[in-house]
Amino acid sequence: MMTLREAVKEAENKGVAIGHFNISDTEGLNAIFDAAKSLNVPVIIGTSEGERDFIGVNQAVALVKSLREEHNFPIYLNADHTYSVEKVKEAIDAGYDAVIFDGTKLPFEENIEKTEEVVEYAKKSGRDVLVEGEIGYIGTSSKVLDEIPDGAEITEESLTKPDELKEYIDKTGVDLVAPAVGNLHGVLKKGKNPNISIERIKELREVGGVPVVLHGGSGISDGEFSEAIKAGVSIIHLNTEIRLAYREGIEEVLEEKPDEIAPYRFLKGGVEEMRELVEKRLKLFNNL
Repeated sequence: MMTLREAVKEAENKGVAIGHFNISDTEGLNAIFDAAKSLNVPVIIGTSEGERDFIGVNQAVALVKSLREEHNFPIYLNADHTYSVEKVKEAIDAGYDAVIFDGTKLPFEENIEKTEEVVEYAKKSGRDVLVEGEIGYIGTSSKVLDEIPDGAEITEESLTKPDELKEYIDKTGVDLVAPAVGNLHGVLKKGKNPNISIERIKELREVGGVPVVLHGGSGISDGEFSEAIKAGVSIIHLNTEIRLAYREGIEEVLEEKPDEIAPYRFLKGGVEEMRELVEKRLKLFNNL
């Protein structure tokens, strides 16, 4: 079984991207796993701090590990957007394959200092844990938005700058980097999300020398996804549109059967909607 580091390298060599999808429960996990397995492509499961609190840190590790070992399949677990060093260490100790320290709201030097601490801790874990760092603020909420959040306005000035990215990577030693390239967490209620700066992705990948991760995938067009991958994106995060699909699938079942109370019956609608969406995205990301 290849490691996540090897899977990312393989994706780079093939000119494709690994899909990263968040879960809050086993229904989401099963939907994502079934979609990836049907296409025989690697996949990353993400859990935010809130999702980890709900599903359980150790439980998430056990669930993903059981699928990986039982099916001999490249499915990996990432501690998505984590805002404290302590919480990152908790995920590493539990057995996560990758972690993200999100210090984008901190002063630049403090972000570097704390990210470096996380990198050093991961190295001492005795496992090959990938550490992703973030530079450039793109919001924090995986939900439907009325407007772009404060601090996440999409302007040329707000995009991650190549010189800052290089300094950040050189000083921290991160394995992956998530920049601000016109992307945005969540989905805007009115109209499409802002355009991605493909040229900035190219610049950052060339200058940084490490794989680029695209966050805020919900709301990005298929064409932009393809161009972003060609420009150097190796991992793409999606969450909001999966949550919407889950809810819509459940609502459809309950609308047809309003008296249904068995969770395993009405949740199936949500699982199927998620599976179809994830499969569609994975086909796009992997040029299938």
